[in-house]
Amino acid sequence: MHTFSYSDIAANPSLLARPALAAANLEATVSQILQEIRQRGDAAVQEYTLRFDKVAVDHLEVSATELAEAEASLDPALKTAIQTAKANIETFHAAQQSHPEVIETMPGVFCWRKNVGIDKVGLYIPGGTAPLFSTVLMLGVPAKLAGCKEIVLCSPPGADGKIHPAILFAAKTVGVTRIFKAGGVQAIGAMAYGTASIPQVYKIFGPGNQYVTAAKQLVSREKVAIDMPAGPSEVLVCADETANPAFVAADLLAQAEHGIDSQVVVLAFSDELLQAVLQEVENQVAVLPRAEITRQALENSVAVLVNTRAEALELINDYAPEHLILAMQDADDFAEQVQNAGSVFIGNYTPESVGDYASGTNHTLPTNGYARAYSGVSLDSFVKKITFQRLTPQGLKNIGPTVETMAIAEALVAHQRAVSIRLEEMSKKNNAEN
Repeated sequence: MHTFSYSDIAANPSLLARPALAAANLEATVSQILQEIRQRGDAAVQEYTLRFDKVAVDHLEVSATELAEAEASLDPALKTAIQTAKANIETFHAAQQSHPEVIETMPGVFCWRKNVGIDKVGLYIPGGTAPLFSTVLMLGVPAKLAGCKEIVLCSPPGADGKIHPAILFAAKTVGVTRIFKAGGVQAIGAMAYGTASIPQVYKIFGPGNQYVTAAKQLVSREKVAIDMPAGPSEVLVCADETANPAFVAADLLAQAEHGIDSQVVVLAFSDELLQAVLQEVENQVAVLPRAEITRQALENSVAVLVNTRAEALELINDYAPEHLILAMQDADDFAEQVQNAGSVFIGNYTPESVGDYASGTNHTLPTNGYARAYSGVSLDSFVKKITFQRLTPQGLKNIGPTVETMAIAEALVAHQRAVSIRLEEMSKKNNAEN
């Protein structure tokens, strides 16, 4: 990890820049793959799967037999853990459901809004260096609660040509309707454009590497929506003298092991604590199975010595971390001042891992500074909010003159006439009755 002071960062904010591939080369590569998927469908998906995942896939869709085999092969303890996590995620997201409330904005003018589930959604589940079955729960549970009719899942196959059994079990548990062996840019393209096997969806969800993120952003310029630009994982830990260096190091490594393009940041209020954390990082990384990947991520990572809580808060809100851990005294009060973060973990006994798996909150979060403007995935992500209005004759009389005046001022006479013709008809009818 690279070590700096607050004054270093203040003078040169680029020291906290996330790792990134050359944007022009990245976009050109992704665009070419997407074009191939659009033109050649399944054949292109299979070719890119062979090239990138080193496996030949004859049938892209996962069969009922494969689902049953996956469930039978899974450790019962893991099944129970998945079901427990699903229940917590369901409880948290179900509480986000809302019901239409009719508002009478003026006498006779009634307006309301209704949540309607997006008909067809696509879930992208990374599988490369780690099978993220937890992401199936994070996306599938709210999709089902929202009432999405078709839930399509794509995930890259392993060397055996199959999707990891935990991903398949989680998909069955949450009610995914169809599952396909496709990963990376080719999966995003297939769900965006549709192929003979993989149906086109209206919105695509899920994290991924920079190629997947670029693919999502490119297809979003067309007719498909995306959840957010969710790229490589990141965490910022803010630690004071009450923090346990071993805990802080463990939290940093938990994110660094995601991939070589992940980034972790620690803010410490004393050099003594900072050095203790860095030593713990060295001690702990040595015993990790994914030590090589983790060490490469640490090359992208930063440790910063700050002097005051105000300096720490400024850096946090400027950086806008995907995950923010507050290992500090009065963490609840400090958390109230945070403006930009995907998800906040308060206190020494709230590791980010609980949010990744089972506390109930969603782990699909904005990265790369997008937490300044984006929220993480929630139930709202899977619904459209349609507004309705209904006017009584008296309501139109009450609001009509306002609309006519505004329409004339904008030189939109047809808008004005849509109201005046009705008012004139109502007036004639009223006169005839009298």
